[in-house]
Amino acid sequence: MDNPKSFKSGFVTLIGRPNVGKSTLMNHLIGQKIAITSSKPQTTRNRIQTVLTLEEGQIVFLDTPGIHKAKNKLGDYMVNVAERTLNEVDVICWLVEPTTFIGAGERYIIEQLQRTRTPVILVINKTDTVKKEEILTFIDAYRKELDFAEIVPVSALKGDNTDVLVQCILKYLPYGEPFYDEDTVTDQPMRQIVAELIREKALRCLEEEIPHGIAVTIESMKEKGNICHIDATIICEKDSHKGIIIGKGGQMLKKIGSKARPEIEDLMEMQVNLQLWVKVKKDWRDSDILMKNFGYNPKDAKPQN
Repeated sequence: MDNPKSFKSGFVTLIGRPNVGKSTLMNHLIGQKIAITSSKPQTTRNRIQTVLTLEEGQIVFLDTPGIHKAKNKLGDYMVNVAERTLNEVDVICWLVEPTTFIGAGERYIIEQLQRTRTPVILVINKTDTVKKEEILTFIDAYRKELDFAEIVPVSALKGDNTDVLVQCILKYLPYGEPFYDEDTVTDQPMRQIVAELIREKALRCLEEEIPHGIAVTIESMKEKGNICHIDATIICEKDSHKGIIIGKGGQMLKKIGSKARPEIEDLMEMQVNLQLWVKVKKDWRDSDILMKNFGYNPKDAKPQN
């Protein structure tokens, strides 16, 4: 970096209701899969930090859990993580669906955004699912609700207009030194990324059969030669769920493992021997101790005064 006065760096949070495409957008922007994606809402449970370094600046993205009405302690944790982030960043990107209907969930987010002085960029995602001429009506519907710094329609899935979004973000970042070296992509420990990849495959394979109450813990992760041996446990809330996750003759557990292993190998750039187990921890989503054990520390999500 020859001239620090021409280099920008700052923090950007991606917020929005569950399942609006925050993780898909972040994965596309950084060109690597870090956050897990699923058709189920509330897939992201922790605040995931990723880094995009360009010639003109460095953007540190925070992908937060979707803002929604909490139903248990895990839900409270997720909402607090998302809302606390709003005052800690330089730019807020609010992702919405392409629609003129602004529901109760969006209204709740608008209330949160009205309290912050941070510049807000409205990102209308999933534009590949609607006609181009309709997009202006969606922009008009939202423009009346808040004084947005920018409004950018994108398709995170197809990558449409994402380069424009990056330039809009850079416009609002302060000048300064980069926070991370240019090779850094995420601050997530490898164990956590691996656990999340396994959880994603479990959610996808199980589809509607299991409610959202699963977690994944990595019991051991050891490299021997050019093979990494990983023992992981899928935690569920009920005995009946355990049977479904294992499947007849262990077929479902094998399926989850066979889907997760190639992605873990790509990530680690080495061969992986993955062993999966299943344990029942009843009502873990309402237990501070168990939540902490599974990587969701309630102290991390305490709302600011």
